[in-house]
Amino acid sequence: MNLIDQILTTKELIAEPPILLDIGASGQIDHKWEILAKYSVCIAFDADDREMGYLEKESSIYKKLYVYNCIVSDNQKSELDFYLTKSPYCSSLLEPYNEALEDYAFAPLFQIEKKIKIKNIELKSAIQKLNINYIDWFKTDSQGTDLRLFLNLGDDIINRILVAEFEPGIIDAYQGEDKLHTVMACLEHKNFWISAINIKGSQRINPKNIELYFNNFEKNYLHERHIISPGWGEVTFFNKNYQKLNKRDLLLFWVFSMIEKQYGFALEIAQQGKITYSDAIFDQMIKESLKKFKNTYQTKSINSFLKRAIIKLLRIIDK
Repeated sequence: MNLIDQILTTKELIAEPPILLDIGASGQIDHKWEILAKYSVCIAFDADDREMGYLEKESSIYKKLYVYNCIVSDNQKSELDFYLTKSPYCSSLLEPYNEALEDYAFAPLFQIEKKIKIKNIELKSAIQKLNINYIDWFKTDSQGTDLRLFLNLGDDIINRILVAEFEPGIIDAYQGEDKLHTVMACLEHKNFWISAINIKGSQRINPKNIELYFNNFEKNYLHERHIISPGWGEVTFFNKNYQKLNKRDLLLFWVFSMIEKQYGFALEIAQQGKITYSDAIFDQMIKESLKKFKNTYQTKSINSFLKRAIIKLLRIIDK
């Protein structure tokens, strides 16, 4: 049994298994959660046309899986307006800001095809109905409402969240959306630090000009060859207050840190556990953190050395 499996089968984590919350799940498991799944409870929101409520699904992946087949929001109404767009991945509770998007290549994806009424549940109410009072890993891709969903959980749950993932906008894609800068300011105030950020976007060119000046062959390569202008970000936050965590949370936070390849932070968590608790498992965690950290930079150093050596050799051959 490897160390992560050993930790996930400790009495502390059997008594209180990891709780993973996935908004915008689309029926798929996050590949990062595969190592956690069989030990964890997952709460997923994946809207479809079935009746309101949740299904407790038998799953060969998760220890327990709850799927809510409706839209989730910070609103208590049973139904909300929902904007169906040309691309289903751009559909949202918020109206697309088409005027602001018109100078971007991906603007047609946000064209509204229909406005409908859709079943809704408030996030906090959904969690309460499951008698769950903590979330360990929060993940959302809600097309503009990420921060308000996070805040809807309330401080008691937020303060226990170890990892939080968001996908907020940078430009005006939706009217009244939660922006990246607002998410960053709020999470800093809530004592979280940024573990990772990946900026995504589209080409800043009016689609009318694409139709006017580009042939079909050029259109196919436009998205690959032209510079991307930032449009949204995938950002991950870690809880800063690990010194205040109990043994169960320290063990789990170390696992999360290793999954996210934050080996230096994992080392700090393991050191904190060793100081606070007399359990030899924290010595193993320190050793594993250092091993991963050193292997990573050594591999990168070797790759960098080999790259420079190959370039130097090619220059010699050219002469």
